[in-house]
Amino acid sequence: MTDFSIRLERAAEQMGLRLDDKQRQDILLYLELIQKWNKTYNITAIKDAEQILIQHLFDSLAVIPSLVERYDPQLPLTVLDVGSGGGLPGVVIAICCPQWQVTCVDAVEKKTAFITMVAGRLGLKNLRSKHGRIEDYRSHEADLVISRAFASLRDFANWSGHTLKVGGLLAAMKGHYLADEVADLECNTDWQLSSWQKLQVVDLDAERCLLWISKKD
Repeated sequence: MTDFSIRLERAAEQMGLRLDDKQRQDILLYLELIQKWNKTYNITAIKDAEQILIQHLFDSLAVIPSLVERYDPQLPLTVLDVGSGGGLPGVVIAICCPQWQVTCVDAVEKKTAFITMVAGRLGLKNLRSKHGRIEDYRSHEADLVISRAFASLRDFANWSGHTLKVGGLLAAMKGHYLADEVADLECNTDWQLSSWQKLQVVDLDAERCLLWISKKD
């Protein structure tokens, strides 16, 4: 794990992130817990530790610079991670932005139970999980709802939009910009693409982007 610690530190530097010792330790412990629980509960389809590091953890870290550019990490923020699975990117957001309250929502109970365990092991008081479908989520106080490879933009907006407070935003992490999904979103919902940006994932030779979605005026 020493090699992973060095790689994590270098990756954070390349992304312009300042992680303290506790944050780096938490990310590496999270990796260990994913591996351990994977043996029984299939938290993620990726089993190899190095691939988990790159394809899940570095991939989730890649969104942090964009989030903290838009939202002050020192101020409270209510974040929902929809279709979170084993907590990606929600757990990573909670580690990197301790002032933000992050709730990971997933329809698979074993995965939300895993996130609850992770919050306890890592001492993340700002992280919690909620078992259920986002369509049935009753809170309407989120500042930001984020998803990672969760659904089409239209479905993401239709299923999750009701959880936002007025002025809140949806953020969809995608492999690449999908013009047809954007057109479908804007033609068939009350939502629109506000902006989008490419994400650079360290050690991953693949496209990644983040699409910001807002309510139409």
